[in-house]
Amino acid sequence: MGGSVLAVRAGVSHVKDLPQPIKLIFKHDKTMQNGICVFWQESLHMVGKGRWSTGGCETNNTDTEFICSCNHLSFFAVLVNPVLSVDKSNAVALSYITYIGSTLSVFFTIISLIIYICLQCRRPEKAIGVHMQLTGALLCLHLSFLLCCLSGWLLKDNEDSLVCRGLGLFLHWSLLATFSWAALEGFHLYLLLVKVFNIYVRRYMLKLSLVGWGLPTLTVVVCGILGVYGKYIVNVRDDNNSTSQICWMSSQFPQRVLVSYITTVAFPCLVILYNSCMLGMVVFRIWGLRRGCCGTESTSSWKKMNKEKMTRLWKDCTTVLGLSCVLSLTWGLLSTTYISLPGIYVFTILNSLQGVSMFLWSVAVTRKSRSDNDSSIRDHSSSQKMMTTSFNN
Repeated sequence: MGGSVLAVRAGVSHVKDLPQPIKLIFKHDKTMQNGICVFWQESLHMVGKGRWSTGGCETNNTDTEFICSCNHLSFFAVLVNPVLSVDKSNAVALSYITYIGSTLSVFFTIISLIIYICLQCRRPEKAIGVHMQLTGALLCLHLSFLLCCLSGWLLKDNEDSLVCRGLGLFLHWSLLATFSWAALEGFHLYLLLVKVFNIYVRRYMLKLSLVGWGLPTLTVVVCGILGVYGKYIVNVRDDNNSTSQICWMSSQFPQRVLVSYITTVAFPCLVILYNSCMLGMVVFRIWGLRRGCCGTESTSSWKKMNKEKMTRLWKDCTTVLGLSCVLSLTWGLLSTTYISLPGIYVFTILNSLQGVSMFLWSVAVTRKSRSDNDSSIRDHSSSQKMMTTSFNN
């Protein structure tokens, strides 16, 4: 609404529970179809702090106006993204989902690391090495998140200790490392799509490690020197206007928003965009190979797909879904959290269980490795089979 805020006051005392509500009109264009009337509720615990609340206000939306009917006087505005206002019950449910999902991810990523280490010892492959690095970064991410949440509960309100700063640095580093290795997974997939055979880069894993671990380390060292990390305060939307805290980027750091936007918004968006293009290339290649194999068939025969074709289609869909998790494309669902509350739940569930998805992918890689060992002769002319399994190779 262009930052428009209307203030209605009378005297020095609070005016509330009016028998006849006052009406405030906010004009808008037709592009703003969703909005909700709110008032500024000051915090009882922190001077100068507060939140937007819907208590005592009703919203009537016309084609050109938001009409707010409120039974008290205060500062009023219209939020055009009302679904972001998660109430306390949903916040508690989302918190439990996140904690349980992260705990499961820690457990299953440890198992995945053991599987990849065994596979790497038995038959060293670059793809397995990349998977192993990404799994390690994901383990650090979920573990650091749980530690930061736990420390946030134990910290005192006025405490911003060195431990909290260290945990905030560890969480930031783990997040950057996860997206860095997700981008390197996409780069490795690109090499397999462009140069299917005879891929050789001198000290390939060493160079990838310098990027995957070195870039996050350099970033957090600079942020640590600038004093970015510390206690981050989150306002909980409940009647008591309570607050929660976590070890992350300090709320007192003046440039926190800028640093957070560059490192936790812009960088992940670039990674997701790049990996989405890589996944699109995989889907296009699979579609082209399937079309090439079945191009001589008529339309009627294609519609009457037999059991073997259905199996191939299921495998293709499973491959695409697995790659989506490996390439961390589930983080792209963050955009759905601006649309609806179910989008927030879907985003929370999928990303908190990303470690479980990596475990399922490691099981698929293990089965593929066993299948390769059992096959003494490979038909390299079968490009269709090669495409669906080349990422594991």
